[in-house]
Amino acid sequence: MKKLRLLSLVALACLAAAPAHAGWQDKLQNLMNPESKEGKILSGATRVVSSSQEMTYQTECTVGESLALESMQRFGKPVADEALQKYVNLVGNSVARNSRRSTIPYRFVVLDSQVQNAFAAPGGIIFISRGLLNLLENEAELAAVLSHEVGHVAEKHALKSIRRAQFLQGAATITAATMKGSEGKKFESMIGDLQSTLFDKGLDQGMEYEADLAALETAYRTGYDPTALVGVLRKLQQEEATAAKNGSWFSTHPPLDERIARVSAALARYPDRAGLAKLPARFAKFVKAGKGGKTTK
Repeated sequence: MKKLRLLSLVALACLAAAPAHAGWQDKLQNLMNPESKEGKILSGATRVVSSSQEMTYQTECTVGESLALESMQRFGKPVADEALQKYVNLVGNSVARNSRRSTIPYRFVVLDSQVQNAFAAPGGIIFISRGLLNLLENEAELAAVLSHEVGHVAEKHALKSIRRAQFLQGAATITAATMKGSEGKKFESMIGDLQSTLFDKGLDQGMEYEADLAALETAYRTGYDPTALVGVLRKLQQEEATAAKNGSWFSTHPPLDERIARVSAALARYPDRAGLAKLPARFAKFVKAGKGGKTTK
C-alpha cells in the first residue's frame, strides 16, 4: 500500500501538461445559448429521477453544469493562471483516482473570490476559492480540501439532498424529449433551491462528517498525511471571528469544534501517517507565486 501511495504522488509530479478546464467551460457557455443542444436540454428539463442511485450520469452532469454556471456568476470567474489551475487539477485528480467513485472525470477550478469556501457540483465539478487556497500551507492541506469535496461527489450528497427535498421526480434522464412549456421553469426553480442548499444553507451535517472521513481515507490512500485536514479546520477556526460568513465555509459546514474532534479521533486509523507527504515547497511554487492572478475574460 505504501508503494502504491508513493507511485500516486510520483505520477502527480510527472503528468504532462493539458488544458485544465477550457473544454468544459465551453460546454457551460453553451448551456446559456437556448439554440444549442445543451441549452435545449437544460431549458426543457424538469422531471428527473427521485432517487440519485437511478439518475444517469448525463443527467447528473447537466444538473452540475447548470450549478457551475450559477457558482461562477456568484463567486467570480476562474483565476487566469493556467499553471495554478493545472496544478490544482493534478492534485484533485490524483486524490479522485483513490476515491470511492474513481471512474468518472473530475474537473477542479480555482475561483477568483476571497470568500473562503470549496464546494462540489453533481457530476464531478469542484470549486475552491482563491481565499481558501491562500489560507493553506502545503499540498497535503489542498489534497484534504479537494478529497472532502470529492467525497461529496462520490456519495452523491447533493443529489440525495434534492431527493429529500423532492426537487427531482419522474424520469431518470434529462433529454430534449422532456422539453415542455413550463417544465423549464420548474427545472430552474429546482436549480435555485439546490444552489441555496450548496452555497448558503449547506448540506446535512451527517453528509459533511461523512465527507470528512472520506477525505482522510482518500488522502491517505494517495500518499498524503491525513492530519492535514485537521490543520485546515484549525486554520478556519482561527479565521472564523473575522471572516465573511455569507456563502463561506462557515455558513455551509457544521461547527468546527465538533468536526475537529471527530476527525482527530478518526486519525487513529492511520498509525503510519507521520511519514506521509505534506509537500509545502511544491505547493508554494504554484499557489503562493500566483496570488496576483486575474480572472479569465
